[in-house]
Amino acid sequence: MADLLLASASPRRKELLDQIGVHYIARSMDIDESVLAGESAHDYVKRLALEKAEAGLVFSEGRPVLAADTSVVVDGQILGKPQSQKEAEEMLSALSGRTHQVITGVAIVQQQEAHLLKDSAAIETQVHFLSLNKQQITDYVATQEPMDKAGSYGIQGKAAVFVEKIEGSYSNVVGLPLEQVGKMLHRFNVPIWRA
Repeated sequence: MADLLLASASPRRKELLDQIGVHYIARSMDIDESVLAGESAHDYVKRLALEKAEAGLVFSEGRPVLAADTSVVVDGQILGKPQSQKEAEEMLSALSGRTHQVITGVAIVQQQEAHLLKDSAAIETQVHFLSLNKQQITDYVATQEPMDKAGSYGIQGKAAVFVEKIEGSYSNVVGLPLEQVGKMLHRFNVPIWRA
């Protein structure tokens, strides 16, 4: 029996919930992900997480709905998922030898009679990349791994070799800050560590 609706089709978010023993069903939510004029990265990811969670209420059958949105930010610019191999190479060049931020907005909502309960947060992790040469970038993009990932890389995949160090939550960089999610699940009485 599922205790939660995960409003996401992300295999990485599913793996993270599996890791902590949450019983859930997953369903992808299709929302407009445009950045609003003057919107900060923290506000952006938090807003999208809430919008996805609220969109999931129709399918929740009374369960709490968990949603998240992750952005990679360098020099204040939000890097989404690349639309082409060229764009992926440009993003990786921008991250090379630098520190960037990975910010995940996470939200849980639940309809209880006339009340909509909601909780949301934005968690930031600093990620330090090694200097990458053109060949490394080209070879990595050729693996196709960057094409469905914010900022054009996956820390839990082949790009692990690019990461010199991180400051903050590792699971946040993967796509779901588990220490924050654990607190939120507790507030909504969603059990963890279930067999």
